[in-house]
Amino acid sequence: MMKKLWLFVATVAILALVVVIFGLSNLGPIIKKAVNTQGPKITGTELSLGDVDVSLLSGQVILQKFLLGNPQGFNSPHAVAVKSIYVDVDEKSLTSDTIIIERIEVVGPDIYYEKGAGSDNFKALQRNIAKGATGGSSTASADSGESSKKLLIRELVIRGGQVHLAVKGLAGQDISAALPDIQLKNIGNKKSGVSPDEAAREIFAALYGKISSPDVSGVLTKGLQSLQGGAEQFGQQAVEQAGEKATGEVEAAKEKLKGLFGK
Repeated sequence: MMKKLWLFVATVAILALVVVIFGLSNLGPIIKKAVNTQGPKITGTELSLGDVDVSLLSGQVILQKFLLGNPQGFNSPHAVAVKSIYVDVDEKSLTSDTIIIERIEVVGPDIYYEKGAGSDNFKALQRNIAKGATGGSSTASADSGESSKKLLIRELVIRGGQVHLAVKGLAGQDISAALPDIQLKNIGNKKSGVSPDEAAREIFAALYGKISSPDVSGVLTKGLQSLQGGAEQFGQQAVEQAGEKATGEVEAAKEKLKGLFGK
């Protein structure tokens, strides 16, 4: 009797292991499909993922070549580009209604902060995500059974990022600042999980808070002021050499640069 019991327990354990391994081995294609098909519906922009590597032993997932495009009306190369994102998934939660993610680590994101007329690309992204959270979830759920699952993210870290300023009139000049590290904990914990678009809304709110903080905006403003000072010095030399026509061109350029500061 005892021998049969142990045989039964061993069989159940092996079956459980097979289920876990099968689930993890199929996790990569599932994530890639979800990001590439449901992601653009949440952000209203291009959103793509190059590849997904899954470690069967640790349950760790590596998302490669993540690219978030800009909303309509913005022309910088992208909003966010990341070579690798590390995700530690609780594999036991894969079959439940709420997928538990122990940790997401975003390393070295390359960010373009583009200023437009009365707005910027990240404000536009937040508006798109807010629309998805209020009206797009039911549509997404109808399109894909995976989208109806909820997420609980125990920890999210964004570190080593760089923010580039994109505004008209920079003429190819790179003005950038380091992004302060971001750490969020227990996203969706209060609600026993949140939809992907609700999680995205919370993450982008934190990201925008850092981008618009004095640590970043102050450095970018100083870069603009330095560029303006250099343009004025160059313009004065041009005036002295070329006369009245150059004077008009230089004044127009100076007014353009002043407009970048909202003055």
